[in-house]
Amino acid sequence: MALPVLVLLTGVLVWGVLVGAAQVRCVDAAREAARAAARGDPQGQVLAIARANAPQGAAVAVSGQDDTVTVAVSALSRAPGGLGGVLSLRVASTATAAREPGQVGTSGELGASR
Repeated sequence: MALPVLVLLTGVLVWGVLVGAAQVRCVDAAREAARAAARGDPQGQVLAIARANAPQGAAVAVSGQDDTVTVAVSALSRAPGGLGGVLSLRVASTATAAREPGQVGTSGELGASR
């Protein structure tokens, strides 16, 4: 009886680590993309940076005001094995950065990607 409980506990612990790793990747992706957008990098390059750092299948949204830019990254973290469709959590992060001097922003939505 103890073996199935240990296997279940191990699965839950692995799932927790995977969720934590996905959250950290969302934080990194949002931060790096916000830095790139604040520098004035082209929109396509900002989205490419976010996609490269985010978990697979993550949604990325970039918006900006005159003096700041905000990047939001969200992804679905699925449980390992056959439970991925049943047990899944959405992880997300948002980062805001001040535009570099000389960079002119436009108000409103700059772009979104999946």
